[in-house]
Amino acid sequence: MTTGAPDQPDDPAERKMRFLFALRSRGITDSRVLTAMERVDRGQFVRGIFADRAYEDMPLPISCGQTISQPSVVGLMTQALNVQPRDVVLEVGTGSGYQAAILSLLARRVYTIDRHRRLVREAVALFQDLSLANITAVARDGSFGWPEQAPFDRIIVTAAAEDAPTPLLQQLKPGGIMVLPVGQSDHVQSLIKVTRTETGFDYEELRPVRFVPLVEGLAVE
Repeated sequence: MTTGAPDQPDDPAERKMRFLFALRSRGITDSRVLTAMERVDRGQFVRGIFADRAYEDMPLPISCGQTISQPSVVGLMTQALNVQPRDVVLEVGTGSGYQAAILSLLARRVYTIDRHRRLVREAVALFQDLSLANITAVARDGSFGWPEQAPFDRIIVTAAAEDAPTPLLQQLKPGGIMVLPVGQSDHVQSLIKVTRTETGFDYEELRPVRFVPLVEGLAVE
């Protein structure tokens, strides 16, 4: 009796090619964003039983009841943010650190906040391992932003509030861009792009999304 050839191990180059093809097919066309997402290995940010699914386009659980967003949503949010090389970026919701790592390759400096101290500790360790020296991460209430480092050229929020938080709007530079999910429930959320003008704010709705809620206060850990 003959048997088929054993399964071949997943080739990293082929896996990367499939990953980038999936991003392009979902609307990520900015070459700088694609290059950054090619350089940042999502597999380093996913641990445990879900590690073998790190290269699939799906959200995955991480510590503290949070999630790492699906790559296509990370790419779309980053693309909408239109980060420039001299920009200073604030991220609210460090999570696994994956989004901040991508931003660090596009911006001059990234400040990232999470209410979970454990997530911040784990992300900082990863940033150090990856030699990403332009990221500063702290545990604090992200709904109030980081006024000591404001104003910011770009702000990205990876948790959903009912509306764009006023403190974050106030910390955005004129001409700056904020991308965030908004919605009153876990099931009805929209990803929006807010641009600060000289006279106010312009809002653009991008697509339906589903994110964990933006919770005030530091987590008890």
